[in-house]
Amino acid sequence: MRVIKDLGEWFDFRLKLGKPIREAMEHPVPRNTASWAYVFGSASLTVMILQFVTGICLAFVYVPAADGAWNSLQTLNHQQAFGWFIRALHGWGSNFMVALVIIHMVQVFLFGAFKYPRELTWIVGVFLLLMTLGMACTGQVLRFDQDAYWGLGIGASVMGRMPLVGPKLVHLMLGGPIIAGETLSRFFAIHVFIIPSMLMAFVGVHVLMVLKLGINEWPVPGRIVKRETYLKEYHELTHRDGVRFIPDAFRKDLVFSGLIIIALVLCAAMVGPIGPKGQPDPTVIQAIPRPDFFFLWSFAALALLPANLETPLLIVGPLIGVGFLVALPLISGTGALLHASITGDQGE
Repeated sequence: MRVIKDLGEWFDFRLKLGKPIREAMEHPVPRNTASWAYVFGSASLTVMILQFVTGICLAFVYVPAADGAWNSLQTLNHQQAFGWFIRALHGWGSNFMVALVIIHMVQVFLFGAFKYPRELTWIVGVFLLLMTLGMACTGQVLRFDQDAYWGLGIGASVMGRMPLVGPKLVHLMLGGPIIAGETLSRFFAIHVFIIPSMLMAFVGVHVLMVLKLGINEWPVPGRIVKRETYLKEYHELTHRDGVRFIPDAFRKDLVFSGLIIIALVLCAAMVGPIGPKGQPDPTVIQAIPRPDFFFLWSFAALALLPANLETPLLIVGPLIGVGFLVALPLISGTGALLHASITGDQGE
């Protein structure tokens, strides 16, 4: 124990990280935020770390080439020790992460945590959601089976309908006029290098702002967010009725994240990996590709929308939705908290 203590002091004297880490662990939060409603952010981070670990394991075997991707997944499924289980963890972990991030954003929205002074925290969270969906989308392409091949073809067709820049974006995405080996290489680079790097950077900024600005208090009827008084009222609340993040508020985060990991492991063990289905074959035009659940809305829209509405809604609709989410804290950064104004519950 003495050796470990001396080693820790040696590193701390040179890195000077002990004090910032203690401050982060012990920073006060309102007592009511130490509840089960606030556990989804930590669970999302936990699953993201698991995705990085399992993704690195898979990258040792996966071959990002048109003539080798499908066979490398078969090797993982049937020949590599525990390869099928790691694939299952990674595949279902993607689904879990998307669901957790969406639930976390809904909770933040309902509790008014996008308001002053946390506007930028919300906007960074919107980009984290887009990056999470991007990871899920590019990961589905890397399966490079029939679903992935024809699903990518549908996506390229939709993108190609964009005026002026559509054909250029398709060429940039596919690396040429058709889906080929260069397409898979580009998606592999995006999935393994570009988006994860951005994800880690944005998560770091997101967590830093949470530590600096505090965790939003539970919404209470009659409590109004005002720029002139909010920070003073928040600090008074944490001083009067605050608890340390670790261990007081962190217990529920730890328990819930553990339950999520257990559920993910059980799902992976019982259901197994997702695909790959048949080898990609451009001559088999009877394929009916189905995306993973988080993109089923666009799949349903293509099937249900009249032909003349497909292009404007599939192209303009998501842009309007993302624009609304980014603009929300800028146009509604003060005022009553939404959850309290709707439910009128949870008094002090």
